[in-house]
Amino acid sequence: MSIPQHSTENRNVLYLAFELSERTWKLGFTIGLGQRVRERNIQAGDLRQLQKEIRTAKERFDLPEKAIVRSCYEAGRDGFWIHRYLIRKGIENIIVDSSSIEVNRRARRAKTDKLDVQKLASMLIRHHSGERKLWSIVRVPSVEEEDRRQLHRELKDLKKERTRATNRIKGLLAAQGVRIILTPKTNPQWMERIRLWDGSSLQEGLKVRLQREWQYLQYVSEQILGVERERRRLLREAKDNNREDLKKIQQLMGLRSIGINGSWVLVEEFFGWRKFRNGKEVGSLAGLTPTPYQSGDSDREQGISKAGNRRVRAVIIELAWSWLRFQPESRLTQWYKCRFAFGNKRSRKVGIVAVARKLLIDLWRYLEFGVLPEGALLKD
Repeated sequence: MSIPQHSTENRNVLYLAFELSERTWKLGFTIGLGQRVRERNIQAGDLRQLQKEIRTAKERFDLPEKAIVRSCYEAGRDGFWIHRYLIRKGIENIIVDSSSIEVNRRARRAKTDKLDVQKLASMLIRHHSGERKLWSIVRVPSVEEEDRRQLHRELKDLKKERTRATNRIKGLLAAQGVRIILTPKTNPQWMERIRLWDGSSLQEGLKVRLQREWQYLQYVSEQILGVERERRRLLREAKDNNREDLKKIQQLMGLRSIGINGSWVLVEEFFGWRKFRNGKEVGSLAGLTPTPYQSGDSDREQGISKAGNRRVRAVIIELAWSWLRFQPESRLTQWYKCRFAFGNKRSRKVGIVAVARKLLIDLWRYLEFGVLPEGALLKD
């Protein structure tokens, strides 16, 4: 009779599952499948207490002091700092994509932190016993790679905030029957010229509020300009910095239809630090792969998975439309025109997602192997 793998290879291993929240961390310790999970609560971020609980768990499970500790937690707001701390302490940690964790399919299922940490602990053991496709593991960037993503994410948040501020001003004026177009070049004295539906000027309270909103809008606009200047400065100094990610951004910008915004997001979120083995991995990580549903006589397509990087997915779909316009002679554009250009609205929507997936793979090949997309043109 053969002995299960986990009972021989992992007999001196302590498994630790984290259930993280803002105030407390629930820890689940076990040494194998079928073993009762030892649960403990500690204050969030209390690393000293965490080490104490690990030592106590080793004693309770009669493990040597130098026993291997393997842990996991779900990706969330705590990011990667806990992972880096655990790795520094010699703990084999993995971060799990929470949407890939298997759950009960009943309409009403029990869900508590206790059940979650028990589930994570059992799946952690199964993962290290050989079930590699059990869940999706998050690739952890280095500190430098993570820091490089701040610039374009800040820019996107600032642009969203600018839109919100503009819409608030327009909404306040629309309630008084006034329609206005605001741009960064709008005359600062525009409030003095506004007249309401009866020809009267703005009331004092509304005017003061609009002034505050306008000042905030100007502040956000200045912040956007500052971030964009910083981005252009980094590109100008790319040779001096000797940063490969900036060189890749410049390489993508050399293609027609791709500007600084799209190339920056694609490289810093995707191509600048991820290593892909084939085009399937590229499409999968962007969430652009199909999700078929086949059961018995039922066989249908559910659309793309949307399980990957949402920022990359949004950008590459925008770039796909731009590619059709500015790269009309490329093989990819010709393929779209033959297959989808004369279809209905839904057909064209499906087609542009297919173009986005193919384009993303072509751009990966262009950056990785220097293979120019067939029929594509470089900027003059």
